[in-house]
Amino acid sequence: MDLTVVIAIQIVYSIALLVLISAGLAIVFGMMRVINLAHGEFMMVGGYAAIVAVRTGANIYVAMLIVAPLAVGILGLVVERLVVRFLYGRLIDTMLATWGLSLLLIGLATLIFGNTTTGISPPIEGFALGRYQINGYNLFIIAVTVVMVVAIYAVLSGTRWGLIARGTMQRSDMASALGYSPDTVYMITFFAGSALTGLAGGVLAPLVGLVPTSGTHYIAKAFITVISGGGSIIAGLLSSATLFGLVSQVFTFSVNSMVGEIALLVAAVILLRLLPQGITGRFFKGSM
Repeated sequence: MDLTVVIAIQIVYSIALLVLISAGLAIVFGMMRVINLAHGEFMMVGGYAAIVAVRTGANIYVAMLIVAPLAVGILGLVVERLVVRFLYGRLIDTMLATWGLSLLLIGLATLIFGNTTTGISPPIEGFALGRYQINGYNLFIIAVTVVMVVAIYAVLSGTRWGLIARGTMQRSDMASALGYSPDTVYMITFFAGSALTGLAGGVLAPLVGLVPTSGTHYIAKAFITVISGGGSIIAGLLSSATLFGLVSQVFTFSVNSMVGEIALLVAAVILLRLLPQGITGRFFKGSM
Protein backbone atom coordinates (compact mmCIF):
# COMPACT_ATOMS: atom_id res chain seq x y z
CA MET A 1 0.00 0.00 0.00
CA ASP A 2 2.79 2.43 0.92
CA LEU A 3 4.57 1.77 -2.36
CA THR A 4 1.36 2.46 -4.28
CA VAL A 5 1.00 5.83 -2.58
CA VAL A 6 4.64 6.70 -3.28
CA ILE A 7 4.27 5.80 -6.97
CA ALA A 8 1.03 7.78 -7.21
CA ILE A 9 2.69 10.85 -5.67
CA GLN A 10 5.63 10.59 -8.04
CA ILE A 11 3.34 10.32 -11.06
CA VAL A 12 1.33 13.36 -9.97
CA TYR A 13 4.57 15.24 -9.27
CA SER A 14 5.92 14.39 -12.72
CA ILE A 15 2.71 15.69 -14.31
CA ALA A 16 2.77 18.85 -12.17
CA LEU A 17 6.41 19.48 -13.08
CA LEU A 18 5.65 19.36 -16.80
CA VAL A 19 2.68 21.70 -16.35
CA LEU A 20 4.72 24.11 -14.25
CA ILE A 21 7.66 24.43 -16.66
CA SER A 22 5.35 24.64 -19.70
CA ALA A 23 2.63 27.05 -18.54
CA GLY A 24 4.43 30.25 -19.51
CA LEU A 25 5.31 28.85 -22.91
CA ALA A 26 1.71 27.72 -23.39
CA ILE A 27 0.53 31.29 -22.88
CA VAL A 28 3.13 32.85 -25.19
CA PHE A 29 3.06 30.20 -27.92
CA GLY A 30 -0.51 28.97 -27.53
CA MET A 31 -2.06 32.43 -27.59
CA MET A 32 0.46 34.58 -29.44
CA ARG A 33 2.16 31.99 -31.71
CA VAL A 34 5.54 33.31 -30.61
CA ILE A 35 8.24 30.65 -30.29
CA ASN A 36 10.40 31.86 -27.42
CA LEU A 37 13.65 29.90 -27.57
CA ALA A 38 14.80 31.81 -24.48
CA HIS A 39 12.08 30.13 -22.38
CA GLY A 40 14.63 28.00 -20.52
CA GLU A 41 16.81 31.04 -19.83
CA PHE A 42 13.77 32.91 -18.47
CA MET A 43 13.40 30.04 -16.00
CA MET A 44 17.10 30.33 -15.17
CA VAL A 45 16.71 34.05 -14.48
CA GLY A 46 13.76 33.29 -12.21
CA GLY A 47 15.87 30.81 -10.28
CA TYR A 48 18.71 33.28 -9.83
CA ALA A 49 16.25 36.02 -8.82
CA ALA A 50 14.88 33.78 -6.06
CA ILE A 51 18.36 32.82 -4.87
CA VAL A 52 19.57 36.44 -4.78
CA ALA A 53 16.43 37.54 -2.93
CA VAL A 54 16.87 34.82 -0.29
CA ARG A 55 20.54 35.67 0.20
CA THR A 56 19.67 39.33 0.71
CA GLY A 57 17.27 38.44 3.51
CA ALA A 58 13.91 37.90 1.80
CA ASN A 59 11.58 35.14 2.93
CA ILE A 60 12.07 32.13 0.68
CA TYR A 61 8.37 31.91 -0.22
CA VAL A 62 8.28 35.61 -1.11
CA ALA A 63 11.41 35.10 -3.20
CA MET A 64 9.98 32.12 -5.10
CA LEU A 65 6.37 33.20 -5.49
CA ILE A 66 6.68 36.98 -5.88
CA VAL A 67 10.22 38.16 -6.61
CA ALA A 68 11.01 35.56 -9.28
CA PRO A 69 7.78 36.04 -11.30
CA LEU A 70 8.06 39.83 -11.11
CA ALA A 71 11.72 39.86 -12.15
CA VAL A 72 11.14 37.65 -15.18
CA GLY A 73 7.86 39.39 -15.99
CA ILE A 74 9.69 42.71 -16.18
CA LEU A 75 12.42 41.08 -18.28
CA GLY A 76 9.73 39.75 -20.63
CA LEU A 77 8.13 43.18 -20.80
CA VAL A 78 11.44 44.75 -21.86
CA VAL A 79 12.10 42.01 -24.42
CA GLU A 80 8.60 42.35 -25.89
CA ARG A 81 8.87 46.13 -26.20
CA LEU A 82 12.39 46.16 -27.64
CA VAL A 83 12.44 43.02 -29.78
CA VAL A 84 9.43 40.75 -30.06
CA ARG A 85 6.77 43.32 -30.96
CA PHE A 86 8.57 44.08 -34.21
CA LEU A 87 8.56 40.40 -35.21
CA TYR A 88 4.94 39.28 -34.80
CA GLY A 89 3.98 37.07 -37.73
CA ARG A 90 7.63 36.44 -38.64
CA LEU A 91 8.21 33.00 -37.15
CA ILE A 92 11.80 32.41 -38.24
CA ASP A 93 12.89 35.92 -37.26
CA THR A 94 11.34 35.50 -33.82
CA MET A 95 13.09 32.16 -33.31
CA LEU A 96 16.46 33.65 -34.28
CA ALA A 97 15.98 36.70 -32.09
CA THR A 98 14.98 34.70 -29.00
CA TRP A 99 17.79 32.20 -29.63
CA GLY A 100 20.23 35.10 -29.62
CA LEU A 101 18.58 36.37 -26.44
CA SER A 102 19.07 32.99 -24.79
CA LEU A 103 22.80 33.10 -25.57
CA LEU A 104 22.99 36.65 -24.22
CA LEU A 105 21.26 35.68 -20.96
CA ILE A 106 23.56 32.69 -20.49
CA GLY A 107 26.58 34.92 -21.06
CA LEU A 108 25.36 37.58 -18.63
CA ALA A 109 24.54 34.98 -15.96
CA THR A 110 27.99 33.44 -16.36
CA LEU A 111 29.59 36.88 -16.07
CA ILE A 112 27.63 37.75 -12.90
CA PHE A 113 27.38 34.41 -11.07
CA GLY A 114 30.22 32.44 -12.60
CA ASN A 115 30.02 28.94 -14.00
CA THR A 116 29.69 27.29 -10.61
CA THR A 117 26.64 25.62 -9.11
CA THR A 118 24.59 27.66 -6.67
CA GLY A 119 21.28 27.11 -4.95
CA ILE A 120 19.09 27.34 -1.87
CA SER A 121 17.77 24.66 0.46
CA PRO A 122 14.16 23.47 0.12
CA PRO A 123 11.99 25.04 2.85
CA ILE A 124 10.02 21.82 3.39
CA GLU A 125 11.57 18.65 4.74
CA GLY A 126 10.77 15.12 3.65
CA PHE A 127 8.79 12.66 5.73
CA ALA A 128 8.57 8.91 6.09
CA LEU A 129 5.73 6.85 4.68
CA GLY A 130 6.23 3.36 5.98
CA ARG A 131 9.56 2.16 4.63
CA TYR A 132 9.71 4.95 2.05
CA GLN A 133 10.80 8.57 2.15
CA ILE A 134 8.60 11.25 0.59
CA ASN A 135 10.04 14.57 -0.57
CA GLY A 136 7.78 17.12 1.10
CA TYR A 137 8.82 19.85 -1.34
CA ASN A 138 7.40 17.81 -4.21
CA LEU A 139 3.98 18.13 -2.60
CA PHE A 140 4.48 21.90 -2.44
CA ILE A 141 5.24 21.97 -6.17
CA ILE A 142 2.06 19.99 -6.85
CA ALA A 143 0.04 22.48 -4.78
CA VAL A 144 1.60 25.50 -6.54
CA THR A 145 0.84 23.96 -9.93
CA VAL A 146 -2.80 23.29 -9.04
CA VAL A 147 -3.28 26.87 -7.83
CA MET A 148 -1.56 28.22 -10.94
CA VAL A 149 -3.77 26.23 -13.34
CA VAL A 150 -6.92 27.27 -11.50
CA ALA A 151 -5.79 30.91 -11.60
CA ILE A 152 -5.04 30.77 -15.34
CA TYR A 153 -8.45 29.25 -16.05
CA ALA A 154 -10.19 31.81 -13.84
CA VAL A 155 -8.45 34.74 -15.56
CA LEU A 156 -9.01 33.49 -19.11
CA SER A 157 -12.61 32.43 -18.63
CA GLY A 158 -13.94 34.69 -15.90
CA THR A 159 -12.40 38.12 -16.39
CA ARG A 160 -12.85 40.88 -18.92
CA TRP A 161 -9.14 40.93 -19.68
CA GLY A 162 -9.15 37.20 -20.39
CA LEU A 163 -12.03 37.59 -22.84
CA ILE A 164 -10.32 40.53 -24.56
CA ALA A 165 -6.99 38.66 -24.76
CA ARG A 166 -8.55 35.54 -26.26
CA GLY A 167 -10.55 37.59 -28.73
CA THR A 168 -7.53 39.63 -29.77
CA MET A 169 -5.46 36.53 -30.43
CA GLN A 170 -8.20 35.17 -32.70
CA ARG A 171 -9.14 38.39 -34.52
CA SER A 172 -6.90 41.34 -33.75
CA ASP A 173 -8.65 43.43 -36.40
CA MET A 174 -12.04 43.02 -34.70
CA ALA A 175 -10.53 43.82 -31.30
CA SER A 176 -9.02 46.99 -32.75
CA ALA A 177 -12.36 47.94 -34.32
CA LEU A 178 -13.98 47.58 -30.90
CA GLY A 179 -11.49 50.03 -29.41
CA TYR A 180 -8.95 47.67 -27.85
CA SER A 181 -5.26 48.00 -28.61
CA PRO A 182 -3.80 44.66 -29.84
CA ASP A 183 -0.33 46.04 -29.10
CA THR A 184 -1.23 46.50 -25.42
CA VAL A 185 -2.88 43.07 -25.22
CA TYR A 186 0.19 41.40 -26.72
CA MET A 187 2.43 43.24 -24.25
CA ILE A 188 0.38 42.19 -21.22
CA THR A 189 0.09 38.61 -22.45
CA PHE A 190 3.85 38.30 -22.98
CA PHE A 191 4.40 39.76 -19.50
CA ALA A 192 2.01 37.20 -17.99
CA GLY A 193 3.66 34.29 -19.81
CA SER A 194 7.11 35.46 -18.75
CA ALA A 195 5.97 35.84 -15.13
CA LEU A 196 4.66 32.25 -15.11
CA THR A 197 8.01 31.10 -16.47
CA GLY A 198 9.77 33.02 -13.70
CA LEU A 199 7.48 31.38 -11.15
CA ALA A 200 8.55 27.96 -12.45
CA GLY A 201 12.22 28.92 -12.23
CA GLY A 202 11.84 30.28 -8.72
CA VAL A 203 9.91 27.29 -7.41
CA LEU A 204 12.35 24.80 -8.92
CA ALA A 205 15.47 26.64 -7.69
CA PRO A 206 15.63 24.75 -4.34
CA LEU A 207 15.42 21.37 -6.09
CA VAL A 208 18.58 21.49 -8.18
CA GLY A 209 21.86 23.35 -8.24
CA LEU A 210 21.58 26.29 -10.62
CA VAL A 211 24.13 27.11 -13.33
CA PRO A 212 23.79 29.57 -16.24
CA THR A 213 22.94 26.73 -18.65
CA SER A 214 20.22 25.22 -16.43
CA GLY A 215 17.49 26.37 -18.79
CA THR A 216 18.53 23.87 -21.44
CA HIS A 217 17.35 21.05 -19.15
CA TYR A 218 13.73 22.21 -19.37
CA ILE A 219 13.14 23.81 -22.76
CA ALA A 220 12.80 20.57 -24.75
CA LYS A 221 10.23 19.14 -22.35
CA ALA A 222 8.31 22.40 -22.30
CA PHE A 223 8.07 22.61 -26.09
CA ILE A 224 7.14 18.94 -26.39
CA THR A 225 4.38 19.34 -23.83
CA VAL A 226 2.92 22.50 -25.37
CA ILE A 227 3.07 21.38 -29.01
CA SER A 228 1.70 17.91 -28.24
CA GLY A 229 -1.20 19.44 -26.35
CA GLY A 230 -2.51 21.27 -29.41
CA GLY A 231 -4.36 24.55 -29.72
CA SER A 232 -6.29 24.53 -26.42
CA ILE A 233 -4.12 26.12 -23.75
CA ILE A 234 -5.28 24.53 -20.51
CA ALA A 235 -6.83 21.30 -21.84
CA GLY A 236 -3.85 20.72 -24.11
CA LEU A 237 -1.32 21.42 -21.38
CA LEU A 238 -3.01 19.13 -18.86
CA SER A 239 -3.67 16.28 -21.30
CA SER A 240 -0.15 16.16 -22.75
CA ALA A 241 1.51 16.58 -19.32
CA THR A 242 -0.63 13.77 -17.92
CA LEU A 243 0.26 11.43 -20.77
CA PHE A 244 3.99 12.19 -20.74
CA GLY A 245 4.25 12.26 -16.95
CA LEU A 246 2.56 8.88 -16.71
CA VAL A 247 4.74 7.32 -19.42
CA SER A 248 7.92 8.75 -17.94
CA GLN A 249 7.24 7.51 -14.42
CA VAL A 250 6.07 4.06 -15.49
CA PHE A 251 9.39 3.48 -17.28
CA THR A 252 11.35 5.17 -14.49
CA PHE A 253 9.96 2.80 -11.88
CA SER A 254 10.18 -0.18 -14.21
CA VAL A 255 13.74 0.42 -15.44
CA ASN A 256 15.50 3.68 -14.50
CA SER A 257 15.20 7.46 -14.86
CA MET A 258 17.22 7.57 -18.10
CA VAL A 259 14.84 5.14 -19.80
CA GLY A 260 11.96 7.22 -18.43
CA GLU A 261 13.32 10.33 -20.19
CA ILE A 262 13.77 8.41 -23.44
CA ALA A 263 10.25 6.99 -23.18
CA LEU A 264 8.85 10.52 -22.83
CA LEU A 265 10.55 11.62 -26.05
CA VAL A 266 9.46 8.48 -27.92
CA ALA A 267 5.88 8.99 -26.72
CA ALA A 268 5.98 12.57 -28.03
CA VAL A 269 7.23 11.46 -31.46
CA ILE A 270 4.51 8.79 -31.72
CA LEU A 271 1.81 11.18 -30.54
CA LEU A 272 2.72 13.89 -33.05
CA ARG A 273 2.91 11.28 -35.81
CA LEU A 274 -0.60 10.05 -35.01
CA LEU A 275 -2.04 13.46 -34.05
CA PRO A 276 -0.17 16.19 -35.96
CA GLN A 277 -2.53 18.85 -34.56
CA GLY A 278 -1.93 17.71 -31.01
CA ILE A 279 -4.27 16.06 -28.54
CA THR A 280 -6.83 18.86 -28.51
CA GLY A 281 -6.77 19.00 -32.29
CA ARG A 282 -8.54 15.63 -32.17
CA PHE A 283 -10.05 15.51 -28.70
CA PHE A 284 -11.43 18.17 -26.32
CA LYS A 285 -12.30 20.44 -29.24
CA GLY A 286 -13.71 23.76 -28.15
CA SER A 287 -12.18 23.50 -24.67
CA MET A 288 -9.94 26.23 -23.30
